[in-house]
Amino acid sequence: MGGATMMDTAVNGAAAEAAEGMADTAGMEAAEAVEVAEAVEVAGGTVAGPGRSIPVARRGAEPSEAGGDCPEAVAVGASASHDPCAHGFLPERPPVRSMIGTWTRLDAMARAAAVAPDREAAIALVERARRADELSALRQRVSRLSVRNAEAAAMRIAVIAVSCGWCGLDPQAPAAREVADEAFLDLWAAIAHRIDHDQFVALPTLALHNWAPERKPRRHIPIDQLARTEPLVPIVRWAGEGQPLSRLDRLMLAATRLEAHGIWLFRLAETLAGRSPDDCSTPTALRRLVRVHHSLRIQLHSEAAELAAAPAATPQQRAVLTALAEQGALEPPVLQAAEAVLGVGGRRLGEGRRQLLRRHLPVQHRAWLSAMERHCAPVRTLAHRGGPDAAVYREAQESLIALRRTYTALVQTAARPAEAPLPKAA
Repeated sequence: MGGATMMDTAVNGAAAEAAEGMADTAGMEAAEAVEVAEAVEVAGGTVAGPGRSIPVARRGAEPSEAGGDCPEAVAVGASASHDPCAHGFLPERPPVRSMIGTWTRLDAMARAAAVAPDREAAIALVERARRADELSALRQRVSRLSVRNAEAAAMRIAVIAVSCGWCGLDPQAPAAREVADEAFLDLWAAIAHRIDHDQFVALPTLALHNWAPERKPRRHIPIDQLARTEPLVPIVRWAGEGQPLSRLDRLMLAATRLEAHGIWLFRLAETLAGRSPDDCSTPTALRRLVRVHHSLRIQLHSEAAELAAAPAATPQQRAVLTALAEQGALEPPVLQAAEAVLGVGGRRLGEGRRQLLRRHLPVQHRAWLSAMERHCAPVRTLAHRGGPDAAVYREAQESLIALRRTYTALVQTAARPAEAPLPKAA
């Protein structure tokens, strides 16, 4: 009896200890569950429980139509490589017309710098923004920009830089800090790193990312078709509000429409890539290339008529054009694509490599041009041959040279000063 009683007591004690241990374990698990629930709730997720479910993944925020501080929700590995045959070197989507949040300050600064009477006034705007700590506030928010909104910010940075006469600077070079505002250079460098494009202060950014359709299309239409058929409006105007578009505005519009009409040139370049000069399809593609060049010349002539009727460029606008021309930053990408195929017309005196003109393009565009230059090398051997196929090739080269001359005349017209009034007869 005594042994049984002692055994029962031991069993009961062990059971009590086990019950206490289970209670402690349950309490610890409950406490851990509460902590996990609180942590997940802070992170914005949900946990399992009555009326709750565990989501597989958080749903990302929808990409903002306007610029903001929210990152773009893009699936991992979903970004496809850029295909110039789809829309040329135009942006894949219409540019961001208005930015929100803190970035409205950059938008306002770019609009004010574009209409500044001279460089000193534009530099004063940048210095005022630095004293107000606006530039440092924007610098801290660059990492939260989506790529599309970062490109919109880059366009505004380019407008400010060229208005201040800083278009030829490297924002990360020590010598640049002796010329330009240091806070602005930090913002410039951060934007360049975000879009992976160091030298974006050039025509492709100033034109292709500055003109957007006047109205939002009701259905999905390719960007090149929108640029050809829809009225385009500038996001940042070089002319004052309420005034007609200046010649500088018209030049940027002409460059944008030139890219839109040149989409067939990119597709013909893909057709000629890797073809043998003896292939029966090569002369056919070259004849079509000649027709594309002629149509682009007609397009430029129509743009030249509207540009000549626009108000003459102000001294500040002429200074902008001169600075861009000195840096080789007025080269249309579509003409560089034609030059990569035909091997003519892309270099100026004193420039030994085509990369000097291509440095203002994004990395994927430069890679595409280099690939076209390699793959079209067999076609360029027609320049050293005779016969009807070689004659078609030379005609394509001559039409490209004529197209370049037409564009050069357009730039010269845009930079031409206002004609002085004739003196009155005595």
